[in-house]
Amino acid sequence: MEDILRPIYQERASQLNTLGILLIEKAGNDRSLTDTFDAVLLIVAKEATQPVFIKHYTYKNKKAALHIISEAKLNEWLLLGSNRKIFEWFYVGKIVFDRNEYIEKIKQELEDFPFQGRKLRKGLEFAKLIRRYMDGKAFFENQHYLDAYNHIVHSLHHLARLAVIENGFHPEITVWNQVKKLEPEIFKLYDELVNSQETLEKRLELLFLASEFLIHAKTECGTAHIVDLLKQRDVWTFNEIMTHQELVNYSVDLSMLLEYLIERNLIEVIEKETEGEVFHRLYKVNK
Repeated sequence: MEDILRPIYQERASQLNTLGILLIEKAGNDRSLTDTFDAVLLIVAKEATQPVFIKHYTYKNKKAALHIISEAKLNEWLLLGSNRKIFEWFYVGKIVFDRNEYIEKIKQELEDFPFQGRKLRKGLEFAKLIRRYMDGKAFFENQHYLDAYNHIVHSLHHLARLAVIENGFHPEITVWNQVKKLEPEIFKLYDELVNSQETLEKRLELLFLASEFLIHAKTECGTAHIVDLLKQRDVWTFNEIMTHQELVNYSVDLSMLLEYLIERNLIEVIEKETEGEVFHRLYKVNK
């Protein structure tokens, strides 16, 4: 397939805007790697009018996809872990063009997983974990067991991803294989939820008890990013927290995470008088 695609990527390689090109070919019967295509060309451009541009090709009985992504979009995906497929492509893809070793440097950075990147990723996973756990618990208390099950499964996935990141690795598509080796107690919890012969209500009841212990154990590492940032000032309004350049990525999970930190006495609520009877709600880190 590479011979067929060579004229396409050679044309792109001749452009100064192109930083690097990866070729990802389907491995055996594993169609998920390439989204069912026989091959994917991933091109990273310094600048692009469209952050992600995708084009499909066919040749006889084969098909290929061309993905052109901007450097800014790639950095966003790598920082936030919001596109897991891109990590897999960088791990297994063949470098067919690399300007000034750009792709090699990215691959090395993925292997090293810098501390600051890990800190943010742990914070984001923990925030998602708290959101799913709290929503699932509310459904359980209202006897909506299937909805509770759905949320607790997602919360366990975030807990698993958090554990993998804490151990210095990027969570892969097969995250449970990683967790089984790194933190088997989390894998056991997931296995019991899915495969136990107990009633769904009983499984959920036991899981919420066990999850609470594991979440408590992960609180310090999962909240270090946001707590350290909030220590930079004495008090914050919620809008100031929400619009901080490093906290904006917490998105809809931020409010729930903040309430969790208040419950755990990590954050203190300060009431500030207004002209009426309503108080402004401000936040500060407990020291």
